[in-house]
Amino acid sequence: MRTTRTRRLTGALALALTVATAATACGSGEDGKAAEGGQTRVFAADNGQITIPVSPKRVIATGYAVPALLEAGAPLVGVSSWKRGIPLFNEQERKKYDELAKVAGEAASETNYEAIAQADPDLIVIGVPKPVLADIDIKRLEAIAPVVAIGPSVPSMWRDLSRKQADAAGAASGFDALKTAYETKAKGLAEKYKSVVPQLKLGHVGAYGEVAKGNFQREFNGSWGTNIAQDIGATYYGQVKVKGGGSKDVSEYPSIEELPTAFAEADAITYSVSADGSVPAPVKYVLDSPLWKELPAVKAGKVYPFRYTEAATYRAATSTLDAVDQAFAPLLQK
Repeated sequence: MRTTRTRRLTGALALALTVATAATACGSGEDGKAAEGGQTRVFAADNGQITIPVSPKRVIATGYAVPALLEAGAPLVGVSSWKRGIPLFNEQERKKYDELAKVAGEAASETNYEAIAQADPDLIVIGVPKPVLADIDIKRLEAIAPVVAIGPSVPSMWRDLSRKQADAAGAASGFDALKTAYETKAKGLAEKYKSVVPQLKLGHVGAYGEVAKGNFQREFNGSWGTNIAQDIGATYYGQVKVKGGGSKDVSEYPSIEELPTAFAEADAITYSVSADGSVPAPVKYVLDSPLWKELPAVKAGKVYPFRYTEAATYRAATSTLDAVDQAFAPLLQK
């Protein structure tokens, strides 16, 4: 392992030679030559036009880039903690995740810059929402390796962003097959439920309400608990009263007293549960409320739990489709 000083000197030399090469290139988007002979390209990221290796060999991934790059088989040497996605990993992904150095916690502010430097990456993929980038010292990371920030503004963006994250890491070859498998399954389920699901006005109770504050999470179209069900024809009526940017554009946090108003028009209500089917505390708070029991959809028995609502890749979302199918199956019973 090279020392930090050696790495920084090498990085500075690489930058100088890359700039020199870029000056003779025909255009900013064309491949150039890195200092050690590797091909480079200019990649459009949230943090600008970044020169990165065409074929990275040592990649760091954080945030939503973790499941995307594990699934893509990228050459990872370190990841952030991603506990919410563990139930959605397959056996190979879980083994790799457990083996990799954890260079950041669940929050972007828990980034361990020394651990990233010790991993000696040639590319760092930051997969956090744009507003959260302020919690990361990008300049400090750029002194270690090229940094591309590719994060969602709303939850449903995982479709495009997971492809972009895999592309940045030079690991997009298997992406299209997973996308096709997901879309084929979604199309089949849309056909299966076309006589019942599109006709419903749906509401969704999310898993991020704050019991201590006496509120619950209502999710609309495009949010974590809803966006995959939408691919089979579900529609969640209404919209956020006051958009707050990012996920707050597609979900809101009313007080529990507003439950009757929030879901008064709902023909059916879905709600997020854990991977094992258990009900998380913020959702249990709603389900235990006397107000819940008086909702028209609840009285009609039209409430459906969704597992795997944290999916952020096509392979993981295929499991979510299976869970949605299982939840909605009673709708087809005569």
